[in-house]
Amino acid sequence: MFEQTFKNIDDLLYKDSGADSELDYIGQTSWVMFLRYLDELEQDKADEAELRGEGYTFILDEEYRWGKWAMPKGEDGKLDHHVALTGPDLVQFVDGKLFPYLAKFKQTAESAQTIQYKIGEIFSELKNKIQSGYNLREILEYADELPFRSSKDKHELSHLYETKIKNMGNAGRNGGQYYTPRPLIRAMIQVIDPQMGEKVYDGAAGSCGFLCEAYEYMYERMEKTTDNLKTLQESTFYGKEKKNLAYVIGIMNMILHGIEAPNIVHTNTLGENIRDIQEKNRYHIILANPPFGGKERKEVQQNFDIKTGETAFLFMQHFIKSLKTGGRAAIVIKNTVLSNTDNASIALRKLILESCNLHTILDMPSGTFLGAGVKTVVLFFQKGEPTKKIWYYQLDPGRNMGKTNPLNDKDMAEFVKLQKKALETEQSWNVKVVDIDQETCDLSVKNPNTPEEEPLRSPQEILEEMEELDTETKGLLDSIKELI
Repeated sequence: MFEQTFKNIDDLLYKDSGADSELDYIGQTSWVMFLRYLDELEQDKADEAELRGEGYTFILDEEYRWGKWAMPKGEDGKLDHHVALTGPDLVQFVDGKLFPYLAKFKQTAESAQTIQYKIGEIFSELKNKIQSGYNLREILEYADELPFRSSKDKHELSHLYETKIKNMGNAGRNGGQYYTPRPLIRAMIQVIDPQMGEKVYDGAAGSCGFLCEAYEYMYERMEKTTDNLKTLQESTFYGKEKKNLAYVIGIMNMILHGIEAPNIVHTNTLGENIRDIQEKNRYHIILANPPFGGKERKEVQQNFDIKTGETAFLFMQHFIKSLKTGGRAAIVIKNTVLSNTDNASIALRKLILESCNLHTILDMPSGTFLGAGVKTVVLFFQKGEPTKKIWYYQLDPGRNMGKTNPLNDKDMAEFVKLQKKALETEQSWNVKVVDIDQETCDLSVKNPNTPEEEPLRSPQEILEEMEELDTETKGLLDSIKELI
């Protein structure tokens, strides 16, 4: 049922002249779903207060609640068409009154950690792109069918929402930045193994895939006490995201996974001077896939000790500085970080090796990231002690990766299993830091355990074999002629 509802909404957005791409579809679906969710949340809280014999103060004024403007219903529980706005009137209300009203919550909220602030942020960043009020009326009716009450409903909705994020990643040139394959995220989390009481951070949060999966991982394993649930909800997961749409999608994704007021800040992470990061700003665990290929301006580079325009290299410095001593990290990054010979790359490798125990490097195959032709590695490290030995694992799923053959959990199982003991196989090996070039600190993936292939023959050897075969063939033909 949910899947069909999502498809129906997409079909209407496709017909509308205001939404042009998968990126627009998910952005528009997100704001409608958010208000639908908010209405359910408010109703739940009002019901709970009533059971306790208390009153409940709604966040939204009555005029702006879902049941008033989006789905006013008659006594029969069906949409009251005499009252419901539609056509140009509906678009005029949404653009001229609803969005400006909701955006003001950013100024009036008590703190950034409240759902009021998130409402303000979302509606300051997004614009309604649905131009036909008749299409919007139908979309609201479909959204009204989506139930948010039970955890089972939310789980199914979150799964469908993740699929939409994945499709968005497949669709556009820039979409890939929003989607890290979930099997890779889950394997990274299994290795890092976050525990209750630890703070988990992603400074390039995107659609919050790392934080959502870490939440699932910790929720499944924890003791379900009121204190633990409160800790998981309020003071475990933290993120920063620069781009408007990614920020909104990330917030919605976390809400659907069960986190009511996510600690996601809308900011350029790299705008923060790493010299200002203090112990209270540090985290036990960092999981991230920072954007690569971007170029940062000179004034942003001044925030870092190692100056470079490469976004991912700046993020690495931010992550190391943001880890507590003893903190653990798993970061996806371009494989060129291991071997580039420019000064910034060499300095970054030295920084990692000297300040952290870079215990594992996972080499991912081409095609892991759909729509992005870059080769990536995952760096696993613990801050506080220098690296002495690195365990490499070269993932080979035995097939070409792509849209029809994406990464799956089974592909990652052997890596997770072998990583605990750093075992050597045809796909894994250990390297001592004393054995690498101390000048360049080149950490390239060079597998010494791959079975040796037959060496290629020289052109001379090939010509000689061809002559031998020609002679053999001529001899056979001569024999046949004699028999005839």
